[in-house]
Amino acid sequence: MENKKTKKEIVKMLLKSHELDEKDEEELLDLLIDQPISIDVDKQEELKMTFGDRVADKVSEIAGSWGFIIGFSSFLVFWIILNVYILKGDSKVDPYPFILLNLLLSCLAALQAPIIMMSQNRQAAKDSLRNQNDYRTDLKSELILEELHDKIEIIIKQQYKILNRIEKLEGSKDEKDS
Repeated sequence: MENKKTKKEIVKMLLKSHELDEKDEEELLDLLIDQPISIDVDKQEELKMTFGDRVADKVSEIAGSWGFIIGFSSFLVFWIILNVYILKGDSKVDPYPFILLNLLLSCLAALQAPIIMMSQNRQAAKDSLRNQNDYRTDLKSELILEELHDKIEIIIKQQYKILNRIEKLEGSKDEKDS
């Protein structure tokens, strides 16, 4: 029992960096020692996702792909060729220096940047949750390993006692035979 108390003290020391009241601390100790604590961060985060979160993730996924880069580059080249070589005179939609194209690019960047930042912020929160889960899992593993180490030491001590008794019995048996 003494080992378990020291384990609890170790966990308390590790938890001192967090602001927990005594009741929450005891519950966390019991949780760490006696119950499984792993969580599926992706599933937990997916349950909390709003429609806006899903849209932000999809926009980030599309905007960060080679398909988007190639497609958008093709659009820019098409726009320039259309307005410089194909359309003539007053029928040009956006003559050089392509002010309309600059406006479109600015609007796209103004909308795309915050959407991507929302997705990155959500990903950072998910990573933080994953790190907390890893910390708790590592802490529990450390406690379990320490407990196993203590049990193995007890088993080894018991084996030495048994060996000593066997040797004494064999020694007394040899003395009787001679």
